[in-house]
Amino acid sequence: MRISRFYQIQKTLLQYGLDELIPAQWQPWYAKLLRGSLFWLRNRYPEHSIGARLRLALQSLGPVWIKFGQMLSTRRDLLPAALVDELAILQDKVAPFAGEEAQRLIEEALELTEISELFAHFELIPLASASIAQVHTAQLKQADGSLADVVIKVIRPGIRKQILADLALMDSLAVMAARFLPDGKRLRPREVVAEYRKTILDELDLQREAANAIQLRRNFAESDSLYIPFVYADHCRSNVMVMERIYGIPVSDIPALEAQGTNMELLAKRGVEVFFTQVFRDSFFHADMHPGNIFVSYDHPENPKYIGIDCGIVGTLNAEDKRYLAENFVAFFNRDYRKVAQLHLDSGWVPAHTKVEEFESAIRTVCEPIFQKPLAEISFGHVLLNLFNTARRFEMQVQPQLVLLQKTLLYIEGLGRQLYPQLDLWKTAKPFLENWVKQQVGLPAIWRQIKENLPFWAEKMPQMPELLHRYLEQGPRQQQALLLQMQQMQQQQQQSKQQIISAILAAACLISASIAFSISTGWLAATLGAAAVVFAIKASLA
Repeated sequence: MRISRFYQIQKTLLQYGLDELIPAQWQPWYAKLLRGSLFWLRNRYPEHSIGARLRLALQSLGPVWIKFGQMLSTRRDLLPAALVDELAILQDKVAPFAGEEAQRLIEEALELTEISELFAHFELIPLASASIAQVHTAQLKQADGSLADVVIKVIRPGIRKQILADLALMDSLAVMAARFLPDGKRLRPREVVAEYRKTILDELDLQREAANAIQLRRNFAESDSLYIPFVYADHCRSNVMVMERIYGIPVSDIPALEAQGTNMELLAKRGVEVFFTQVFRDSFFHADMHPGNIFVSYDHPENPKYIGIDCGIVGTLNAEDKRYLAENFVAFFNRDYRKVAQLHLDSGWVPAHTKVEEFESAIRTVCEPIFQKPLAEISFGHVLLNLFNTARRFEMQVQPQLVLLQKTLLYIEGLGRQLYPQLDLWKTAKPFLENWVKQQVGLPAIWRQIKENLPFWAEKMPQMPELLHRYLEQGPRQQQALLLQMQQMQQQQQQSKQQIISAILAAACLISASIAFSISTGWLAATLGAAAVVFAIKASLA
């Protein structure tokens, strides 16, 4: 199955002529010879541009590849504009499946005889179609007799099988990469694929997405920066989700945003603030923030608010990773490269034998040129590439739990670059992160931890006398048992030592007896042989 899928992928890429994306000078002679021998896999779509062919190829390969194209569509600093414009179509204009099939899936999931039992109106033509699901508009009949404008998200039929096949192939390639690439073990490709597998399979469960949306909506309930639509949880199933219909301008529609007088600078800054709030305040962040999932409300363009949809992929960070990242960001902003290097060592992400001074110098070389510049002059893609090369030099391991965070940061950069190219990402984020770090250390943080632990302490306080008495009572017994174990270990060590000495003496006597016998000293050979037997018996009895 994996071999056939691998062939299908190669066949698709070649039939769409995507080998043209590789510069001729990068192709060794044997690669050119191999390509020429595959005469039956010629470019079948020469009338289309290279960007259109790339989009069509990714679309035909399925959701795993479409999502890759979605991420590339935000990188106008790395790819030509023509390619990015074509890939942007993948964000919400993937070829749909039949509306009648979607209606049947909804009726089956919600156990409806007819869709009109629950919805006053259902639009067969989808509002949007993406890689894993498509969305239809409808009017939900509510208990009070009113109608609510909603959208119904439906998972594509048969999509799980295709995703599992691609994931199996990716795992096989990861095994080969780990074994044969020079940096294979350090890059931990199998762990990265496993993390991606969990992410994309979670996205196939719309009940999980509904729960994510409810959580994000609660986190930003009082926010002026982000709005998450209401989810009708009673009508959600694993392959169907019903939620409030929102009305807004796609964040990628810059002319429309400018036409209504949107404060673009404030909008760009709020995008950065929303990201860091999700990561460091909530430890729960929307990890699929490509432009197709982000809208801007029509209300109050001078005080713009984002609207976020499609919460199928979210990321979480534990307290240790969150603190490590925050301290690294603050150290970067303050250009304290020594601390950055030391944090990497303390976290165990680089080997203990790494020289801090050399690592510090390498980080400074990469990061120093990017400060005090507007976002338009900074390419985080290039910075990440340079950091990757630095990491390879110092044997730094890839951290799979941070892959989603890195991807989301790239999305944020892409959005910021489109909205307000003059935005200084570092200047915007620095006060937020410094304030967060201050909240995590010092007397306020200690007092907050005490307040959080007070209920637990109050619950355990009545049990303290009994627990103390039990500890004092069992302490001497445990010490006595430990002392007995140590004595037994000493005896065993002494016996082992005696066995080794006796065995060595037995071997020495046996060798000496052989030598004596060879020089015709019979009485000496017999004596030494008897001694060897005695020592051997002693070794076996010890």
